[in-house]
Amino acid sequence: MEKLLKISKTDNVAVALSDLQLNEAIVFENETITIKSFVKAKHKIALTDLPKGESITMYGVLIGRAKEFIKKGEVLTIQNVKHESSPVTHKTESFFWSPPPMEKWKNATFLGYHRTDGQVGTENVWLFFPLVFCENHNIELLKDIFEKELLNNKENSYRLFLRNLISNSEEQIKEESFQTKNILKNIQVRFLTHQAGCGSTRQDAEALANLLAGYVHNPNVAGVSVLSLGCQNLQVELFQKALNKINPNLEKPILIFEHQKIGSTDEMLKQIIEKSYQAILNANKMERQPAPLSKLTIGLECGGSDGFSGISANPLLGVVSDIVVALGGKVILSEFPELCGVEQEIVNRCISDENAEKFLKLMKNYEKSVVAAGSGFDMNPSPGNIKDGLITDAMKSAGAAKKGGTSPVVSVLDYGEYATENGLTLLCTPGNDVESTTAMAGSGANLILFTTGLGTPTGNPVVPVIKVASNSELAQKMADIIDFDAGKIIKGTKSMQEMADELLNEIIEIASGKKQTKAQLKNQNDFIHWRRSVSL
Repeated sequence: MEKLLKISKTDNVAVALSDLQLNEAIVFENETITIKSFVKAKHKIALTDLPKGESITMYGVLIGRAKEFIKKGEVLTIQNVKHESSPVTHKTESFFWSPPPMEKWKNATFLGYHRTDGQVGTENVWLFFPLVFCENHNIELLKDIFEKELLNNKENSYRLFLRNLISNSEEQIKEESFQTKNILKNIQVRFLTHQAGCGSTRQDAEALANLLAGYVHNPNVAGVSVLSLGCQNLQVELFQKALNKINPNLEKPILIFEHQKIGSTDEMLKQIIEKSYQAILNANKMERQPAPLSKLTIGLECGGSDGFSGISANPLLGVVSDIVVALGGKVILSEFPELCGVEQEIVNRCISDENAEKFLKLMKNYEKSVVAAGSGFDMNPSPGNIKDGLITDAMKSAGAAKKGGTSPVVSVLDYGEYATENGLTLLCTPGNDVESTTAMAGSGANLILFTTGLGTPTGNPVVPVIKVASNSELAQKMADIIDFDAGKIIKGTKSMQEMADELLNEIIEIASGKKQTKAQLKNQNDFIHWRRSVSL
């Protein structure tokens, strides 16, 4: 196994693929490099002397500048490197794309739920949600009622564990004693709550309406029960307007219950339970049918990234993304703060000047709001990122962008807009894992691929989230949350193409309902709305 990796031929730094020792001599590209200090795997070393102020290049792009003289063989840190990225103003060159070979996948299918509008779901979910946080308590009541009576939930293992401690019992709790089994064969019942809908600007209410309308329109959703108080900013009419904007001919059942019109909580809950139960039974009649892979809309996410994410898991998603696009499917790349530094490449890949201009406008407005809040995109790397070798935002972004593959950008969407174009779409979201995955589900993703180098349990109420580990150590250590191990690419035991084929097979299994993700097994259903403005 090689000890160093230079990603692009123009790079002046390399990634340590294993721990490097002080004074260790490594022959790399016909030169001997003496390591100047202990270097943990995933961190970067200088391949040449870097004077103060020297540009630092990785992935073939500018990712920082030397804050002080950095010797050849010295590790890069937040002490000796500062963030810097290349400026961008407009498209600078034409873009041509050669799709990857896809013959082995062109006739492949998954078993999905076909909707009347032509979309195909990988899940069949009846969803309960409120238009305003005032109804969160009633959503929680309904969740407790439906999960206990409709979903045949067994005792929670941790509750039994505490009970045994209290009673000094030595009885061993077996996993099968608390697993959830859905007594309805073809439907899942899920619930989400949020802290918005009132008390903030009208723009935030409108953004939340668009997001929730996107959840209703998502092909994984069979129908919804919506709770409204009545006096909030996010009025029922605003929500219905958002639905009509996405699809004026939406045929899904949408049950809306307005508390202040109905009166007592008791009467409202009885109406919700009765009407929702009948609708759920009806939705349960739908069965999975074969669908081509062109009916996939895959969201791309990275969270808890490490120094290997940009050379194993993220590029792996890029290969898969290109295959899905070549087959006629949709791919959504989000997290705009993590595109800082690679804007020029993104702009050049846009198929139209209109898309390029929209992308740059969204990026500039977003960064302007971040600066106004006293921060900046350069503060994007988290302490965990930095600890594992991602020391500048541009470095992190260059690796994160690899998830989007190499295909043209066919569409650029603001937060809450719905993906309709086949191909690669850019969606303006924060880098925050849950805010981003929440947004992609609202923009139509029917499956999300989520890379991680440090581990994260994130899931979604309506979309399966497949966790892809950047390193095998994580896949083994946190096997209860990791679905797929891309670390074999680092170890050299599997090629990128071999792993892409394996991941596509995994996608088909999960999209067909033959296998559940670890997040689904844990009932991890995270939802966070991006509030762009202030509370009033």
